[in-house]
Amino acid sequence: MADLPTVGTGVDTLSDLSRSDEPPGGRLRTARAEAGAFRGEFASTGTPDSVVTCDLVTLPYPTRFGLFRASRAIAPFLSITNRMLVIRWHDSDGRPQVLLFEPSDVELGRYTPYFDNLAQRTPGVLARQMVREHGTVLGHLARLGIQPDEVDYLIFDHLHTQDLRRWVGTTAHQDDLGARPQAAFPNAKVIVQRDELAGMAELHPLQRPWYQPATYRHVPPEAFLPISGSAVLGPGVAVIKTPGHVFGNQSLVVNTSTGIWVSSENVIAAEALTPEHSRLPGIAGWARRWQQEVVLNANTIETTADQYNSVVLEKSLADRSQAARFLQFFPSSELTGAWTNPGTTPTFSHGRITHGAQSA
Repeated sequence: MADLPTVGTGVDTLSDLSRSDEPPGGRLRTARAEAGAFRGEFASTGTPDSVVTCDLVTLPYPTRFGLFRASRAIAPFLSITNRMLVIRWHDSDGRPQVLLFEPSDVELGRYTPYFDNLAQRTPGVLARQMVREHGTVLGHLARLGIQPDEVDYLIFDHLHTQDLRRWVGTTAHQDDLGARPQAAFPNAKVIVQRDELAGMAELHPLQRPWYQPATYRHVPPEAFLPISGSAVLGPGVAVIKTPGHVFGNQSLVVNTSTGIWVSSENVIAAEALTPEHSRLPGIAGWARRWQQEVVLNANTIETTADQYNSVVLEKSLADRSQAARFLQFFPSSELTGAWTNPGTTPTFSHGRITHGAQSA
């Protein structure tokens, strides 16, 4: 790998498929082969000390995005629950490490153009039925006995909706916040793919509804740890590049007492990886008719073939769950049943990952 990560140990067995000269079908074949090689290599790194799941918010999301072309539900919206994973391990020198995966600032995330526009068009009484806040990032950490200055890494599968100013601070006064926020996580670095940072510097019109680029104007550059590709961060903890949903999409991979889990927002339900077992209206029939083995979360369609290939990579890495028809894929935004959204209650959901001595 020519451009090694600046954190962790680079993964040579996983290539950057978005930079391959192969046609999309060839990249798909390569993804399957490389996943097999990486599985054994990754499992041998061990397991982290603990993985804890923390619910943040349940909110509406268009059915046509979350279950791309496949759903026959009458509901125009479904519900997804955003969750944070708190992962702890010890490095080889004994130093403790804390990683937060998807630590979304829910309060500021609502100003993402798409969701801000949706909120303005939704009657308040309906919005209160569809949006449920479960807890905050800092509140969950306090409950777990973790001090903010103990957090080493912040990782997002991609930076859609994310406003990081209160987490990593800014170099100038922020008029909308009425202050220059100090970093809530003064020792944490944001691990992000270089491709996503480059894409955010000049957004394409297809990307603009989903980012808040102005909020990054005064974020200190040293808050980021840019990587190119995949890296093992600690025993049983890796970040892998899974381009498609955005150019620099990445997924979390963790090895636990039940085997390997993969987490991202590439799909919104575990059954989207095995649609033949889905009881959601239309899903199994659509997959069979169009010979699609996965159902994408496709609010963005910049590089849909790459996203499909990335999901197959994720699918090939994840172990089977106890419900053997479904895989240990944990959507960072997971489909959640709600009476307001008929036809969108998942056949199966994980709800959480629990590993180690401490549970949520």
